[in-house]
Amino acid sequence: MKFPVDKKTVSILAMMCILLVAGAPAAFAADAPTTNGLNNSAAIMMITIAVALLLAIGMLAYVLIGAAGYHVEQLKKNAQTAAKPLVIVALCMFTSTAFAQPGETAATAEVTSTTIAGLSKSSFYLLTGLIGLEVIIVLAMLIFLRQLLAKEKPQIVVEFAEARIPFYITWWNKLNAIRPVHEEATITLEHEYDGIRELDNKLPPWWVYGFYLCIIFSVVYLYRFHVSHSAPSTIQEYEIAMVQAEQEKQEYLKTAANNVDENTVELLSDASALSEGKKIFASTCAACHGSEGQGTVGPNLTDDYWLHKGGVKDIFKTIKYGVPEKGMKSWKDDFSPVQIAAIASYIKSIRGTKPSNPKEPQGDLYQEEALPAAEAATAMPEKKLAKQ
Repeated sequence: MKFPVDKKTVSILAMMCILLVAGAPAAFAADAPTTNGLNNSAAIMMITIAVALLLAIGMLAYVLIGAAGYHVEQLKKNAQTAAKPLVIVALCMFTSTAFAQPGETAATAEVTSTTIAGLSKSSFYLLTGLIGLEVIIVLAMLIFLRQLLAKEKPQIVVEFAEARIPFYITWWNKLNAIRPVHEEATITLEHEYDGIRELDNKLPPWWVYGFYLCIIFSVVYLYRFHVSHSAPSTIQEYEIAMVQAEQEKQEYLKTAANNVDENTVELLSDASALSEGKKIFASTCAACHGSEGQGTVGPNLTDDYWLHKGGVKDIFKTIKYGVPEKGMKSWKDDFSPVQIAAIASYIKSIRGTKPSNPKEPQGDLYQEEALPAAEAATAMPEKKLAKQ
């Protein structure tokens, strides 16, 4: 709770302190012996207590004035008119009684003959009474302040609770701001059917703002894609995506070529793969099968008879795992799957070449299996389209 600064209260407190400090030496110079004065420890202590209590009264008066003016303007005026005169009266009592000088020298001599703690009785009792009066005033003001704060407590609790609500909850309530149920009577229209009433209720702000954003987005989209053509259309996006997919496919095949095996290998027809296969065949396989594949220790690879079938997958498998019982080792640790696929494709390419001095046929006659109907349909699309 913040209170406004009251300049009048500050001025009164300053004036009280000045009067107290200025009048104290004169009082003790008149009533007390010249040897005591302000050098008396009891006098200094009691004056200090009196000044501290006086400042406390001034601050409490300032708080009371501010608290009363926070909610009740009239209470503020009453507090100002009641607290300030009270402080001024206390000041006058202190300055007029404690610091008053007796009129007769004989009385002074009589008082100074009897002292309490180095002070004259009149000064001691006056300071004691002033401190007691200030304590009573402080207690009364504290009681009044407690009662005032007790009245303001519900409002303070409400303001504190509102201040602790997170900002996102506040924004959420604003975005969903609609009329509450108890206000439906003010927005009810005359249309009613079977107990169903029509309300003239406003749409939630989030829906309205979303609708406006959709309109703005549609205008920008229409201008960009259909007027200025500054962005690709859906067909152009499809074509770009297809080109990018083909590039990604080629990159993948380059890195994933070694994943081929006897179940996924396909017959290669490009010259680079066949040249690679021929080179490996001449350096490794020619010792058993001849430089032209005519067969020496191993069987003839140019005829239609095969000991372990003659499909590209069968040849790949034979090269990869070998035939240990007939003296052919496994080559899977010597060559990569790509290289084995190149060797198998080269062997398939020399079929029917009729080399010199071919070895007699061995094994069973092998014929290429016919393509399935689905593969045959996709293998010759141009011919079918021409017939249609």
